[in-house]
Amino acid sequence: MELTMSHWIYGLFTLLIILTMIFRKGVVLPTLLGTFLVAWMFNGSLISGFVGVFNANLVAAKELFNIFLIITFMVALLRSLKDLGADTRMIQPIQKVMINSHVSFFILVGVTYVVSLFFWPTPAVPLICALLVPAAIRTGLPAMVAAMAVALAGQGMALSSDYIIQVAPELSAKSAGIDTGSVMDQALLLSLVTGFVAIGLAYLFNRKSFRTKDDPQNQQEIVQMQGLKETEETTSSRVHVWSKVFAVLVPLSMLAVMIYMVSTKLGSGRMGGFEGGNGADFIGGVAVVLLLLSSVAFGKQKALDDVSEHITEGFVFAFKAMGPVIPIAGFFFLGSGDFAKNILVLPAESTPPFLFDLVQSSQDYLPQSAFLTAFSILIIGIITGLDGSGFSGLPLTGALSASLANGTIDASTLAAIGQMGSIWTGGGTIIAWSSLIAIAGFCGVPVMELVRKNFFPVILGLVVSTIVALLLL
Repeated sequence: MELTMSHWIYGLFTLLIILTMIFRKGVVLPTLLGTFLVAWMFNGSLISGFVGVFNANLVAAKELFNIFLIITFMVALLRSLKDLGADTRMIQPIQKVMINSHVSFFILVGVTYVVSLFFWPTPAVPLICALLVPAAIRTGLPAMVAAMAVALAGQGMALSSDYIIQVAPELSAKSAGIDTGSVMDQALLLSLVTGFVAIGLAYLFNRKSFRTKDDPQNQQEIVQMQGLKETEETTSSRVHVWSKVFAVLVPLSMLAVMIYMVSTKLGSGRMGGFEGGNGADFIGGVAVVLLLLSSVAFGKQKALDDVSEHITEGFVFAFKAMGPVIPIAGFFFLGSGDFAKNILVLPAESTPPFLFDLVQSSQDYLPQSAFLTAFSILIIGIITGLDGSGFSGLPLTGALSASLANGTIDASTLAAIGQMGSIWTGGGTIIAWSSLIAIAGFCGVPVMELVRKNFFPVILGLVVSTIVALLLL
């Protein structure tokens, strides 16, 4: 394939954006400029550059709006529960188990991992962030560290193996022309190694920031997490009764959602219809109904205004926290053929996937030794994950694994390594334009700061797991 000037511009700006992130600077400016120049150069028209940079943001907004929407509804629900005082009551039983911030950290990791294995992290995040994260913060766990625990355990360790649903290993195996089972088992081992290293380092790097239960900053982070302002508690006896009712009703509703999702899974096989986005949609709909009920319980006829106010607050919170991600996502969506055709307004067959073309063009220059081959596949997996999907790069890493396998390292090991790089990156641990924005939004922390906190533990975890693959597999 022939690389054009627009390919080189895209590659240059990708490197520039990565360097800008490493130096902890804002990346919105280079992403917008890069999108404009790539669209201009590819079509050879200045007008196309203006159209392209607008379309990139529009396409990104459409793709990410479901995440913004579920953040909105969950924040609105939490706001209405705050009116009743049910938010505090709801997490009191959980606090008996979460005795301190250190225990809370590992409970978050364990619960997130198990739930995410069965349903993917997308529907798991609202459940965990609504029920467990507030309780963890009250024990003294910083909101940022709670967000790291959820991201690393769910979107990293659980999703990268995908051992239960098996979509990821199947994509890798089919592209490599090998048995799915061999990739699954190796991916499970590598995901656990990467996860233990990343989570362990996250704990060690941040343990000095853990607080006691009595620290006043705990309540401040709870308020910030829910996008709230401090309000005076209502002492009405009627509200007091409804506070108790919703403190039970909301957790039971979320538990019922989980039980239903499990039942559909057991009855329909490994893809029961409520994994990924479908599960998140279901939870979002339940949150809307609970919002309506709690608003009516608090204000009766005043609920007509309260619901609108809470949803508006939810949208403001979601866009204020996550809005800068849209132009960043637009640039990297331009690197994927699936989205580039809509951004450049061209037929699919005429639109190159810039990012994948750049990776494939480097195939002939990849080294032949097992060590260098393994790390080359890992780097390619990380690069393909930059589109924010995690799964879209698996056909490429799988195909490359088959072509680069030799007597010293087999295709299944290489495919598992590539799967680690792609999903730990694009699945939502070290790039902001992925579903990581949902975790940051629910926890009330800056998404770019969460990326920076995750970056070194994840990269070191991937390096260690690749070495383990070379030594043991």
